[in-house]
Amino acid sequence: MDGSELPVPEEIQSRINTIHGVQVMLDEDLAGFCGVEVKRLNEEVKRDIERFPEEFMFQLSAREYGLLRPQNAAIEPRRGQDRKYLPYAFTEPGLAMLSAVLRSESAERFVFSKMDVGTVEMLTWLEGMK
Repeated sequence: MDGSELPVPEEIQSRINTIHGVQVMLDEDLAGFCGVEVKRLNEEVKRDIERFPEEFMFQLSAREYGLLRPQNAAIEPRRGQDRKYLPYAFTEPGLAMLSAVLRSESAERFVFSKMDVGTVEMLTWLEGMK
């Protein structure tokens, strides 16, 4: 996905993982949905790191990432799947902040589409964060 087309709700839902009891999306999935490279996404986040407290974003441990890889293996393989750095996980508020930091139309469209996936799903996600 290059960010020019909106992902379908099922595709978004398939990329949501539960880590630390919180539902999150990984930087690599968000980058794909927003039409940017993972490296660029993480650079922009680090540039405005004060906007991303741990409730918005955290870096996975090697163990956590290892547990997720088999789960996500059925989802399309990516070029350069072995990463140099461990991925970041973004919560729902982190996702909203990400659209402000990326300052791209495709990122904004993705965040709004995520919020339009359904009020029930969004409220369920938010309930899980309490």
